[in-house]
Amino acid sequence: MSEQMTPFHPPGVAEVERPQQSPVEKSSLRLMAVHAHPDDESSKGAATMARYVKAGVSVLVATCTGGERGSVLNPQMDRPDVWANLSDIRRVEMERAREILGVDQAWLGFVDSGLPEGDPLPPLPEGCFALQPLEVAAAPLVRLVREFRPHVILTYDENGGYPHPDHIMCHQVSVEAFEAAGDPDRYVEQGEPWQPLKLYYHMSFSKDRVVALDDAMRAEGLESPYAEWLEKWPDDRPDPGSRVTTRINCGEYFGVRDDALRAHATQVDPNGRWFGVPLEIQQRVWPTEDYELARSAVASGLPEDDLFAGVREAVKTR
Repeated sequence: MSEQMTPFHPPGVAEVERPQQSPVEKSSLRLMAVHAHPDDESSKGAATMARYVKAGVSVLVATCTGGERGSVLNPQMDRPDVWANLSDIRRVEMERAREILGVDQAWLGFVDSGLPEGDPLPPLPEGCFALQPLEVAAAPLVRLVREFRPHVILTYDENGGYPHPDHIMCHQVSVEAFEAAGDPDRYVEQGEPWQPLKLYYHMSFSKDRVVALDDAMRAEGLESPYAEWLEKWPDDRPDPGSRVTTRINCGEYFGVRDDALRAHATQVDPNGRWFGVPLEIQQRVWPTEDYELARSAVASGLPEDDLFAGVREAVKTR
């Protein structure tokens, strides 16, 4: 935890959790990643965070919900005792993933909305995160931004990365917090103003990336986990690759990413598609995690290869 940060525990929210020992001496640079559920931080941007932790950046994951309404996606964990204790188990999994990544982490205390299924779709459960008024949902994040004082924030795009109601709400509260945290006239009870300098959206699964990995697997005579996905790829599906402004070279941390993801044992099948492409192929073919720069208060040329491009110079002048 940085010197500027005090423990964060408004009503119903756990204090910030952190590694027992920081892997390196922390710098003045601070990065916050806002995610909807425990495990999202390990499937989106985890290698980027691990790279910046290694470089001495203070990294904090804000987790909006506890994942209470998630499924058990690992067949080996699909047991009655796991389902009965899923919320507690997911907190333990998050703690382990946090330790692997070397990041700090805060729970914002909202209840998972679940992913509605059916035709017509059923209503979302009363009191869930996605049904909160925006100012209610954003208030804990505004407070956390003002306490941690990040220079850069990572979150999802307006579609949530995929249209899970919690991911869409996560996008909305992240944008709200980015725009409001520096305004002394807004959220006046949530601490002293702090303006983050850059906001990025994850752009994880561009078609070019999937095709490149699929081609590489076939060239090695291996079965590609993406074959069926590409066959069914809609012609009119928006491609996040067209929005990428920033590529972070973090291939050497893909193993750390995968270890963190496996820590969420209820959510990830260790024999599933997530781990279907050997690390060597991933590191050779597509060694970056990709982002769209959505908001910036500093000048930086595009394309970028550093989330703190322009920030480092601004921080030196403060």
